[in-house]
This record gives sequence, structure tokens and C-alpha cells, in this order.
Amino acid sequence: MPVSQQDIALIQHLADAAGAVIRPHFRRQIAVETKSDASPVTQADEAAETAIRQLLAEHRPNDGVIGEEHASTNASAARLWVIDPIDGTRAFISGRPLFGTLIALLEDGVPVLGILDQCIIGDRWLGVAGEPTLFNGEPTRTRACASLAEARIGTTSPHAFELADLTAFARVQQVALDVLYGGDCHNYGLVASGHLDAVVEASLKLHDWAALVPIIEGAGGAITDWEGHPLTQTSNGQVIATGDKTLVAQIAAQLKGSGA
Repeated sequence: MPVSQQDIALIQHLADAAGAVIRPHFRRQIAVETKSDASPVTQADEAAETAIRQLLAEHRPNDGVIGEEHASTNASAARLWVIDPIDGTRAFISGRPLFGTLIALLEDGVPVLGILDQCIIGDRWLGVAGEPTLFNGEPTRTRACASLAEARIGTTSPHAFELADLTAFARVQQVALDVLYGGDCHNYGLVASGHLDAVVEASLKLHDWAALVPIIEGAGGAITDWEGHPLTQTSNGQVIATGDKTLVAQIAAQLKGSGA
């Protein structure tokens, strides 16, 4: 069933509301707390998610909601909104405008609508299942790159990998043309718009990647787990996103240690 225009308009309204909350806190003194998983959280993260949830309660009261900062609501619903109010909180508190708000709509466990919004520099990617991805309202596409040896790839940080995953990633790094660190979710938008060729990450949660699936796929790319399988709600958080679909198998082979 096609995604409704009402849901497309709503997800952009949600991103607008989050941005309005986040912007006043950017590059200002703000208290930082450490969560149980050792990741940072700020008032901006929590307030932005609250703003999104309030709008969803008003406009989609029967849908479920899963967010990074607050408890899930009706998480078994067939229609499920998944929120990461600030993906890249470390970048946010450091004054780096490469974090983003991620919001996804899943229907029966499948991401059908996603938005990646960078509210400081004004970058917004919108992905709708079956439709071309839009960057700031205009269609955008990945670029061709059929060889890992010619690919520029991104990942947020080597410290984000467990030791075994870091060892696997090092094999990809040795073959790739270049590796860029930092960028968080913004890297995936750069893949969708043909500036990066791939992103490889691990230990992600549903809210980290759900919005990115329709964005990457709608731009002509692929997003999978490290085995090359489609991402599902039970995926283990290992993610490959590529602009050129042929890169998935090459990256997966290096991660397994079976590459040429």
C-alpha cells in the first residue's frame, strides 16, 4: 500500500518541530548526562523527542512509538514510528553540525518512510518506499562505483566497533580508496546524494538505521546487514550502506575475511 501524503507531510512536520527545539541549544552551554550504555544525552535530545511524541499522540494516536530517549508506546502496533531525536549527540555537544534527527515509519516491521534532518545547515533527506529520495525537495541519486578499491567509505568512529568487528572493518579499510571518520547519520545522506560510496557500522539500534532504509534505497543504493541480508527489527546492528549495489558483496566478503 503506498505511503499516504498525510504521513509524508506529518513526518516533515515532526522534523520541523524537532529542529525548532534543537537549534536554540546548539553551541550553547548545556548539561550532559551519561546513560547506562555510556552514551551522552542532553536536554535537547529529550525535549526534541518529546515534541515529536506529542505531535504523534495528537495526529496518530493509534500508532506505536519507539524512541531512543523515552519508553516505547504500543510497540507491537502494525504502524510504528521510530525516533532518534539527535543521532550524533557527541557531535552536537561538540558544536559539529553533522548530527541529525532520524524519524521512520514502519508498517508491519518494514521501514516505508524515513527522514534525515540536519537542522543547522539545512540538509534534509526524505525517503518514501517506491519513490525517488528527495534532498531538500529535489530528487537525489547515488553515484556509480563498482569497485571497493575506488570507493570512499565512512564510519562514525573506530571506537564504536567491538574488537572483532574492528578487525573485520580493518580488512575493508585496507582495500577501500579512502575512509572518513565522523559524520554519524549524515554520512548516509551523503551516500544517497552521491558524495560517499558506502558506510559500514556496527552496534546500531533500530532507531539508528530505520529511517535510512527508504532514503538509501530510494536513491538507488542498498542497505543491508554484514551478511548482505535486508535489515529487520531483529537485525544485530551491523550495517552496510552503499550507493552502488555491487559494493555490498565486496564489502561483505572483506568483513567475513573471504575477500580477494
